Amino acid sequence: MYKKGFSLLELLVAITIVGILAGIVLVSLSSIRARGRDAQRATDIGMIVNAIYQYALDHGNQLPASITTTPTNICKTGAASCVGLIDLSVLTTNQIYLPSVPVDPLSTSTNDTRYTIGQSATGRVTVSAPNVEGTTSLSTTR
Repeated sequence: MYKKGFSLLELLVAITIVGILAGIVLVSLSSIRARGRDAQRATDIGMIVNAIYQYALDHGNQLPASITTTPTNICKTGAASCVGLIDLSVLTTNQIYLPSVPVDPLSTSTNDTRYTIGQSATGRVTVSAPNVEGTTSLSTTR
């Protein structure tokens, strides 16, 4: 008379298969989250560029004076200090162009958005997300 149940070998095989499947799912979820953060970065830099050009249209084609020709990180809205950063608070005043300057999804800085902005000699503005997690860089020039 045999007892009903699983042998130790059968249990080990089943646990191994479940572990492998769980590992595959976790890796897939991690890459999906990274792609989601990169999509948010692309949206954020597009919003910043659009707000800058809306500001320029309303101010006689003059860009915000704080934008330099050297690509520099952008200061957060309400930051304690914007020293060494580009202050775009003219875009958030009265929330006309932006409610607040967008911040990189993984930013932990109290002052820095982790996005950069620079102006070319011809007046074209480039906003970039240098901390992209995918293989391509994210930037918008207009």
